[in-house]
Amino acid sequence: MAKVLNNVAVFFILAIIFLIIIPLRPFMLDMMIILNMVLSITILLISIFMKETLEFSIFPSLLLLTTLFRVALNVSSTRLILGNSGQAGQVIKTFGEFVIGGNPLVGFIIFLIIVIVQFVVITKGAERVAEVSARFTLDAMPGKQMAIDADLSSGLINDTMAKKRRSDIQREADFYGAMDGASKFVKGDAIVSIIIVFINIIGGSIIGMVINGNAFADVLSIYTVATVGDGLVSQLPALLVSTATGIIVTKSASENSLSVDLTRQLASYPKALVISGGILLLMCLIPGLPVLTLIIFAGGLILIGRYLLKKREKIAKSAMPEDAPVSETEYYKDPERVYDVLGLEAIEVEFGYSLIPLVDEKKGGTFVDRMVLLRRQFALEMGMVIPAVRLCDNVGLDPGQYLIKLKGEEIARGQVLVDHFLVIGNNEEEIDIEGVDTIEPAFGIKAKWVDAENKERAQIFGFTVIDPLSVIITHLSEVIKKHAYELLGRREVNNILENAKKRDKYLVEDTIPGVISTGGLQKILANLLMEQIPIRDIATILETIGEYGTTIKDPELLTEYVRQALKRTITRKFANSGTLKVITVNTDLENMIMGSVKKNDHGSYLTLAPENVQKIIKSHLKESGSVDDMIKTPIVLTSPVVRLYYKRLIEQFIPEPVVLSFNEIESGVKIQSLGTVSI
Repeated sequence: MAKVLNNVAVFFILAIIFLIIIPLRPFMLDMMIILNMVLSITILLISIFMKETLEFSIFPSLLLLTTLFRVALNVSSTRLILGNSGQAGQVIKTFGEFVIGGNPLVGFIIFLIIVIVQFVVITKGAERVAEVSARFTLDAMPGKQMAIDADLSSGLINDTMAKKRRSDIQREADFYGAMDGASKFVKGDAIVSIIIVFINIIGGSIIGMVINGNAFADVLSIYTVATVGDGLVSQLPALLVSTATGIIVTKSASENSLSVDLTRQLASYPKALVISGGILLLMCLIPGLPVLTLIIFAGGLILIGRYLLKKREKIAKSAMPEDAPVSETEYYKDPERVYDVLGLEAIEVEFGYSLIPLVDEKKGGTFVDRMVLLRRQFALEMGMVIPAVRLCDNVGLDPGQYLIKLKGEEIARGQVLVDHFLVIGNNEEEIDIEGVDTIEPAFGIKAKWVDAENKERAQIFGFTVIDPLSVIITHLSEVIKKHAYELLGRREVNNILENAKKRDKYLVEDTIPGVISTGGLQKILANLLMEQIPIRDIATILETIGEYGTTIKDPELLTEYVRQALKRTITRKFANSGTLKVITVNTDLENMIMGSVKKNDHGSYLTLAPENVQKIIKSHLKESGSVDDMIKTPIVLTSPVVRLYYKRLIEQFIPEPVVLSFNEIESGVKIQSLGTVSI
């Protein structure tokens, strides 16, 4: 049975060929005509209920097969009409007599109207939409591919999702390209139907009068009924398939089936229904109009509109708590409730009112879904789970502004244009597209906001095009990555340890709290995150602490040993290509730094003279500036005992410096020195 189903297309094409070659009996033609109608109705229903065009990707090929099937039926019916004195089966006869109703001219005109509607209105429109969709889909492919690469590199999607999205883009382009050509079949089918009608009438009249010797009136009656019936049973399925074609190629911005979208979107504006009913009631004052009909329709619209309005009010009331206070003053009369305002959220994002649709799931916002993907990617990359993010609106912000808070204090803000797209050039190249100049908030890159009309143009030119929500998510991601060490609290550390216990319970219990306390571990993990070192390999971190923690209690020094144990991770992060371009520190300078290290009960610190500190910073800035064209982020490489103190020294003047030691780099990496810091 499975083999038969897998070869159904082969059987169908062979059947079409036999229909053209082999004469059919009238009852067999009736069966084929009914099958054609059922197939057309099924195709139309599938096009209505499907959610995405790719769910019916076989439609262009199916359109060709159904068109060939109708042509084969037209050939078989024409053979019977001309060779069997107009007797081409019960279905054609019934359709012809029902539509004609005793008047052949009326039936013929109705048939022509159906053909013209299909040919001029539906088929022509669907053909144009398919042509434009194919062109724009193909033009937008490079930009969509770049957007996928940008989402993948920023961690918003994983490799599997990226591969699926690339495949969907390719399939979508292939689909619209095929639809552009397949829509021509429907157009040709309509033209052929008109030609066959005239062939049947003219040929039938000649055969009836010349060969059979019938009167002209009898010939006209016999062959007109058969011709109109044949045309109708052929064009009604063709009209259904043409309608399905139009529905599929115009289904671009919809996320649900046509039925769901129609019901949901029309019912979203109940006031419009009530106003429409009122307008119909006013039309009753116009003399001559059917008052009863207007009242029936007006009453129906008003009743439906009021029902939807009451339903919406009921939902809004049910969403409010039963004990909701009448005012803010009344609520805070209870002193216990004042404590509610003292709590601080770890991360909070406030939005201007025009950005609310990007966040509110009821309005189609996908911010929460994107945060779920970001949380997963951040956990895979850094080994830490991002705490819950509180989202709220802020009427004090500009409409397109957003604000990022960390523990109640603002740390970043940005502004986006909801109905525009952010265009970023490669290597800050000039963006020669009409738009609003701006600065990308996450990385400070020159960019430009463009409208939807210029979006496709930017993608064709090879620029990176980002939607407003992705801009906000990327900015939030970078802020969280930069301040991850502040978000790592005792609760997060305990969660990490509980997860580690599932894999190695004895390692955790031997280290915590015997060798180091939870607070001490938190300090070490925070030190790693502060320098963007992932803490996902918690087993190696605990093993290293267990090895050195019995004799060393300084969290800073323990962090250095942990960094050396994580050298594979550090090497992958900073020297993924197998080569590390660095700035080294002069041996004399290293000796000077180590000679100025003093220790007390609280740890170690530097006692360098201010003029020496100034010389070191000046030399560091000079060497860093000389390598800006060769490397994006200057990396300083020092000996293991100096790394911590050199980093402490320069981080007061240089934000987020990258300082590594030789023991943190794997032996197979090639190190290329681009300069040396000295005094």
